[in-house]
This record gives sequence, C-alpha cells and structure tokens, in this order.
Amino acid sequence: MTITRRTILRCGSAIAAAAIALSGTTAFAADVTLRLHQFLPAQANVPKLVLDVWADKIEAASDGRIEIQRFPSMQLGGTPPQLIDQAIDGVADIVWGVNGFTPGRFPRTEVFELPFMTNDAGAASYAYWKMFKEHMEDTDFKDVKILGTWVHGPGMLHTSEPVQSPADLNGLKIRGASRMVTQMLDHVGATSVGMPVTQIPEALSKGVIDGAAIPWEVTTALKVAELVDYHTEFEGDSIYNITFVLAMNKAKFDALPDDLKQIVEDNSGLEFSIFAGQTQEAADGPARQIAVDRGNEIYTVSEAETEEWRTLAQPVYDAWIADVATKGIDGQALIDEARALMAEYDAAK
Repeated sequence: MTITRRTILRCGSAIAAAAIALSGTTAFAADVTLRLHQFLPAQANVPKLVLDVWADKIEAASDGRIEIQRFPSMQLGGTPPQLIDQAIDGVADIVWGVNGFTPGRFPRTEVFELPFMTNDAGAASYAYWKMFKEHMEDTDFKDVKILGTWVHGPGMLHTSEPVQSPADLNGLKIRGASRMVTQMLDHVGATSVGMPVTQIPEALSKGVIDGAAIPWEVTTALKVAELVDYHTEFEGDSIYNITFVLAMNKAKFDALPDDLKQIVEDNSGLEFSIFAGQTQEAADGPARQIAVDRGNEIYTVSEAETEEWRTLAQPVYDAWIADVATKGIDGQALIDEARALMAEYDAAK
C-alpha cells in the first residue's frame, strides 16, 4: 500500500484534533465530583427550585472544578430514613433529608415541628440555623457537615372529607411526616399514619389513608389536588411544620482544597437556609391555585377557631419538654429562644 503525503497530513490532522479535544476535556474536568442524593423526583419543587439552584451556583463559582451529580428518587439505593446515615458513612457525599424520618434522633430540631409554632418559613429557617450553630452542630449533628437548615411553608391538611374542626377528624386516617406531627394528629382527633411523602398518592388512591398533612407546594408533584376534594389551612401559626437538612460527609468536605471549601461555605449557611425556606413557601401559591381551579373546597380556620386546636395540641408540648429533659435538654428554653429569634427576624424585615 502506498502512503501518500496527503494521507499522512490527514492522519496528522486527525491526531491533532483528538489531542486538542482531549486536552480541552482535561482542562475542564472537575477536580471534585460530589453525589447529591434525595428522595423526591427531579421535577419536584425542592430539587428544581432549591437543590439545583444551590448546586449550579457552586459549580459556577468553582469554574467547574466542583461537579455535583444529582440523584433523585433514592437512585443510589436505600430508603429516605437512611439518607442521613448515607451522608455520615459516605454512601452519598451530600443528602437532603427530613429529620422526622428518624423519629427522636435529632431532638432539638423538633422545636420547630411543634404545633402552631411557626408561621413564616423565612423566619423559622433563620431561627433554625442560628439555633443549629448554637445548640446542634456539636450535638445532634456532630457526625456530619450541615450545609443548610430550613422548614417548609405553613403545614395544612388535605382530606377526602371536609375538616373545619377537630371533631371532623374523628375516624379519619391522616398521614404525618414526623413524630411531632403524628402526635399532634392523634391529639386533635385523627388516627395518625406515618409514611414517606412519596407513598401518599398510592395510599390516598387505595384508601389506606383519608388525607395527609403536607404543605401546599408538595401537592403539585404528588397530584394531591386530584386525589382529595378538601383542604384545611390555618390563619396565623400553622398547625405543624417539618425540618430539613442539607448534609455533607465530613471527610469529603475536609478533603476539599481550602478555596473549594470556601466556595461551599459561601453558598451555604444562614442565607441559603432562609432562601430555601422562602422558596418552598413561595411555591405554595401556584400549588394552591391548582386546587382552586379544580373546584376543590378550601377551608381556612380563623385564629379564633384555632384556639380549640391549640388547646387539644398542648399535650404535645408537655410530652416533648418531658422527653427531651431525659436527654439533658431544656425544651422550654429552646421554645422561648426559637420564638425570640423568629420575632427578631420579623422585626428586621
């Protein structure tokens, strides 16, 4: 076979092009790849509006040196209650999870899950981060690096039968997300059922439950407005709330170069926590409108009517204060501090 000069040039050009492509890939390859694991579908509000925004900002600030791979719907295996241990053990590098999935494990966070404790996700998330730094960083969460702490918007009820008073809950099986929520439901007359949020649609459609305690924004991804006809919301303080954390494996964080650690820190913490809480609450409106457009019935419990609910739910406070006291925690002091910090946030707005 005769090898011509043209053939040699063509081969040389191809090799050069491959070398350029390879060098470009190498130049822009991430120095660090982090796996972010969580339990909701990728299109749900928290992944789409909070976690992706956070991850994209870190990738951009690091000029691509950090890549955050996103694994929704428990794609790395396990169950939602196992997420925090996946972060501790390094199965995942970063997880977003619900503290209530592991009842009683993070007792200090439960102060924000008490009935009628919160009414603004920004204020509660602000107080939660402040109290995390003061009381939880070296206790409840000593085995993991916490990047954000927040709550969702006002908790409420979505039911197959109309609920305007506690008596209307008698005989109804209502899903709750944490031990504080399930205790509250039991005290106001419902039969509480604990289950992950992702199981709600099937449980509603099969009649396993008659309703669920979730905020408006979660109903969109779960199509709850198509599965129930009635919704009960509350003026003022919400009937319940849930606390979240964005947590990172400590060893993975400690192994980052100092400049990349700083980028993660700069995009996490207090401001991010407030952003996350406010973003979840802002998604309530569009979700509520779906129920309105479908002609579902929405009942708003007035602040005056709420007093009956508060009275019935008071034993949840008493039991929680007594329970955390056995762990050396002053529950009433945490309640007072949380309320003062939320008031501080509101005063500064």
